[in-house]
Amino acid sequence: MLSSSSKPPTQQLLQSADLISQGAEAAIYKAYLRQVSTSGLGTDHGAVLEALEPVLLKYRFHKHYRHPSLDASLTRQRIAGEARALMRCMRSGVTVPGIRMVDVNEGVLGIEWIDGKSVRQLLPGGAELEDISELEEADEMDEIHENGAADPIADYGVSRDALMDMIGVEIAKMHLADIIHGDLTTSNMMLRKQTNDLVLIDFGLAYYSTLVEDKAVDLYVLERAFASTHPDSEPLFAGVLSAYEKRMRKHWLPIKKRLDDVRLRGRKRSMVG
Repeated sequence: MLSSSSKPPTQQLLQSADLISQGAEAAIYKAYLRQVSTSGLGTDHGAVLEALEPVLLKYRFHKHYRHPSLDASLTRQRIAGEARALMRCMRSGVTVPGIRMVDVNEGVLGIEWIDGKSVRQLLPGGAELEDISELEEADEMDEIHENGAADPIADYGVSRDALMDMIGVEIAKMHLADIIHGDLTTSNMMLRKQTNDLVLIDFGLAYYSTLVEDKAVDLYVLERAFASTHPDSEPLFAGVLSAYEKRMRKHWLPIKKRLDDVRLRGRKRSMVG
């Protein structure tokens, strides 16, 4: 059995990390990376100072029901694919978490820790459905009451309309870069505390595509997420589409037509059951 010091560095990092959540495909951890200063400003009497940066680790653990070689290949592809999508978004000006480490062999992607709340928690109807502990929910409500704010978005200094604009703009920038998110929900968008900017997260299902159909489906998934999670959300999503349209310009019309088609197909499937 390997001792802690003889394990690969990534495994040592996971061992020291705090588990945040776990799904069928991956576990999410909060860890701290050490940043060693190499400049003269970072030393004190000859000792090297280390700064700790919080990071989010996405660990795609081994699936015992799959053949080991297939499992390793799929894990490498998915970790590399998510990292590539994030890099393409960053190069195109989309606000996404920065990449801090990639270990395809261990199945770990380390990204910037975003200090803030998900849009799902900030909009009506979403907080009680968020997969967080009862203690955290109680703390959130106490914080809201202490601040005297009925709307948690007010704590961030932005209006609900401004938040919808930010969502539309970030999705448009992503689609102009031909990246399809694949899981656009209000849980996969965060409002950052320090800068009040909107950050798109969780690109595990993202892929590259120039097809109008794929971009329309991306929007439809978000529309359904709004309708199922947030009551009376039609004006909210209309605000998202308005900002999206302005940013997409000439690319909007074909996407709008395809979105209408996708909506029609969705209604027909609902009627058939």
